[in-house]
Parts: sequence; structure tokens; C-alpha cells
Amino acid sequence: MRRIVKLTVCAVRLYSGGRPPVPLGGRILTDPDDIFQHNMWDHVQWTEEEREKAQQKAEENSKEKIPVEEQSKYDREAHKYWDRFYEMHQSKFFRNRNWLFTEFPELLPPDAAGMYTGSLGIESGNGEKPQPCSSSTLTSETDTFPGQHAAFRILEVGCGVGNSVFPIISTIRGSKAFLYCCDFSSRAVELIQEHPDYDPAVCHAFVRDICDPTYPFPFPPESLDIILVVFVLSAIHPARAPGVVKSLAGQLKPGGIMLFRDYGRYDLSQLRFKKGQCLSENFYTRQDGTCVYFFTKDEVHHLFSNAGLEEIQNLEDRRLQVNRGKKVVMHRVWMQSKYRKPYLISASV
Repeated sequence: MRRIVKLTVCAVRLYSGGRPPVPLGGRILTDPDDIFQHNMWDHVQWTEEEREKAQQKAEENSKEKIPVEEQSKYDREAHKYWDRFYEMHQSKFFRNRNWLFTEFPELLPPDAAGMYTGSLGIESGNGEKPQPCSSSTLTSETDTFPGQHAAFRILEVGCGVGNSVFPIISTIRGSKAFLYCCDFSSRAVELIQEHPDYDPAVCHAFVRDICDPTYPFPFPPESLDIILVVFVLSAIHPARAPGVVKSLAGQLKPGGIMLFRDYGRYDLSQLRFKKGQCLSENFYTRQDGTCVYFFTKDEVHHLFSNAGLEEIQNLEDRRLQVNRGKKVVMHRVWMQSKYRKPYLISASV
């Protein structure tokens, strides 16, 4: 039979120059007089007064909630709101996420230039080595699906118009990697497919509602090395999020990794909401009908660990955003996490 063994170390991919950069940046504000020297400061510690003030603002803007009878439309018609959003903004609203490979070097395929993969000699109790993250296994020799011959497969869910997709395509082109990307906005997927850099040889974009488990994926279960979930779960009703993560976890190979980044509790954008925009605790709707939830570290941990994944990283990214022209300082809070599917080790009974 097979048993699940949790390992504390996974196959790693390092920059040729050594260790990857410090997570979440390294620009630390040590002298308050220097605050307007840069647009952003990393690893900012809040005072107790700042935390209490943020909590009070969130409590204040959530006192008046949208009537229950009106709330269901934001979930039921979410695709309409996002289609309208992308139709209006096209690909001009968000910038390309060129920071992805700094914070998530796991996205780099093992055969990319300047990288290497190693299992670090990890063995199970019976002397067997776990399967590396980058190995390729198909459910059947007769399976036919996009990217079936790839040795390294990535899925981005909630890909929007490709702000992560195109930096990834540019990086993996020429390697043995393949990228899948999906969004439940058909307009967003159309914009990706119409982009001049879209290449079906290395990427397959498709429409899928990740909240609906009956929607098929264009690849077999347990065939992905990496799943990228960036600013996606916050747009889903928090009651649906556990089912989404569990479903996605089923698509990862043993040893595969889910990469997560999203809004954190008391981020500036949460505190800016007005009364009457709150759907439930820490869950709001914007003026355009799209929704957003604000996570805590504990919530993120429970969300992924309850789906059978083990924690590699779970960080609260607190930064100080500075408008040097207006001399305005703003607190930003994001969550950044990495969770791995445990390896399956063959064991005799």
C-alpha cells in the first residue's frame, strides 16, 4: 500500500548565485527621517495604537451590512461583474507581476538556465526516496491533453488578463515546462488568447469556475507541479474557499506546491470601504460589484492545512507605501504562503 509521509524539506531550486533573495523584500526603515526617500518600505512593524485604530476602522465600516436578500446576487452574478470589469479595463488595469520569480522561485522549471534541482538526499524509513516535485506521471499512456509531454506543469487560477501568465511564458519558453491558466471570466480568457505573446505551444488558457467541482480540468488529477493562486481566493465567498483549495490540492502531484498571495487583514483597501459595502465579517463588495476578503495568517494556515497540505511558508507582508509628492504614508498588508502536498511513499504492510 501507499502511505503519506510528511517531509520538512522539498526539492529546491536556487539561483546560481546562491540563496534566493530575502522573502518580501529587504528595504527596512531604520531612521524615521528617511521615510520619504523611497516609495515602499518592507517588514514594517505596527504600533499597538496603529493596530487598534485599524481595527476600529474595520469595525466601523462593517457595522452596516448589505441586506441578506441582496447578498446572493454578488455570488450568483460574479462572472458578469468580472466580465464587465475586463471589458472596461482590458489589460491596462494591473501591471505585469515581474516580482513573481523573486518571491516564488518554485515557478522556475528545473531545466531553466542558472537553476538546479536537488532532493537533498531525503529518504523514507524504508530507504526509498520520495518522488521529486518535477517528475512527470500520466494516468495512462493513452492520455491526450494539452501539455501532456511537459516535464514540469504549472496552473494559474484566476489568471485575469495575464499579468502573471506572460512573465511566466517568457521565462519557461524553450524549457520542458507548460503553463495552464484559467479564469471564470470568458472575456479575460479571450484577452489572453488574443495577446501577441500567447503561445499554445507553452500555454493553454481556458474558462473555468473553480467554485464548481463539476467543471473539468484539461489535465489528469495529480499532474501539476505548481499551482499559483494570487489575489483569487479573496474574490470568492469565504464559505466557498475551503472547497476550492481542497479541489485544487487534488490536482497537485505528491510533492507539488501551491503558491498563494492575497489581501491581509486591515490592509489600506479594507479600511477605505464605506458603510453599506460589507457583506459579512471582513468581506466586502466594491462599487463595480466585485468582492474581496481580507485574510489572517491563522485563516490561511487552516485553509491549506485542512486540505491536506503542509506549510512551507506562511508570512504576513506588512509594508509602508509612501506618496512622496503628497507626503502621505499608507499601511499595506498582504499574505504570502507556500503549501506542499505530502509525498506518497510506497511501504509494505
